[in-house]
Amino acid sequence: MADLTADLFVSLDGFAAGVDVGAFFDYPGPDLDAWIREATDEPQLMLMGRVTYEALAAISSAATDEASTRMNDLPKAVFSNTLREPLVWKNTRLVRGDLAEQVRALKQESDVPLRSIGSLSLVRSLMELGLVDRLRLMVFPLTLGGDGREPAYAGYPRTGLELAATRVLDSCLVLLEYRPAQL
Repeated sequence: MADLTADLFVSLDGFAAGVDVGAFFDYPGPDLDAWIREATDEPQLMLMGRVTYEALAAISSAATDEASTRMNDLPKAVFSNTLREPLVWKNTRLVRGDLAEQVRALKQESDVPLRSIGSLSLVRSLMELGLVDRLRLMVFPLTLGGDGREPAYAGYPRTGLELAATRVLDSCLVLLEYRPAQL
């Protein structure tokens, strides 16, 4: 059975976005670039919700840079009951219906790991269903306070986690990797 890793980029105070904050919370760096390359070079089926799909498809589907080309080549599944085919981003399939049933089927049939990027609502639902095998948080060294948008953990169920790995990137970002734990 394929594992599912959920990747989220968050501020120290738990926001996934903020007012007047650029890409990577304005903390780009060579280590982060290398990690992103490493993460997208691994065989995987990328899972995302409609909002993340639409944002990434708008950026990557026509781009020719190395990162976008790799994203275009990866197999992707978008979970949506409102999108219609044909989808504009190549190698993307539309998944409808019961989320738990569909993700369990993907985990059973996939010969590569599953990975979600962003997609806060999707990750929250997957956590509630107990389908996330690893939660990776890239924590950026800023607090957004009142300028924070998209609280990453809003509505999450109580979930115990065990720290599985840590890594510091660019002397300021912290990658935290957790596995579900028994409460």
